[in-house]
Amino acid sequence: MVHPDFTILFVDQPLKSADFYQSLFQIDPVERSPTFVLFVLPTGLKLGLWSRHTAQPLVTAASGASEVCIKCDGATDVDRVYADWSGRGLRVLQTPVEMDFGYTFVVTDLDSHRLRVYAMTGA
Repeated sequence: MVHPDFTILFVDQPLKSADFYQSLFQIDPVERSPTFVLFVLPTGLKLGLWSRHTAQPLVTAASGASEVCIKCDGATDVDRVYADWSGRGLRVLQTPVEMDFGYTFVVTDLDSHRLRVYAMTGA
């Protein structure tokens, strides 16, 4: 059996990106080096930040073609996170809006990776 449990984002400066995510998620990384940082999120998902300059094979794709999705318990939580994150100056791609799956917004990190915060409809 396979159990996907790890996502890697290729970033320009892993330590700078680590500070960004540590501030957003309010957790410390479990591993931190100049070329790689690892967070283990409360859900068990691992989020790695790997230097796009040292990863092998060579990273040739641009950022922003996928999203890291962060689930909230309800629309009030989505609005709270939006107020916090937009107040930090994160680039907003989509303000909070009701979509067919739920209430959501999208911002980007330092490397233009998309971060979608959402609450499922009926949550």
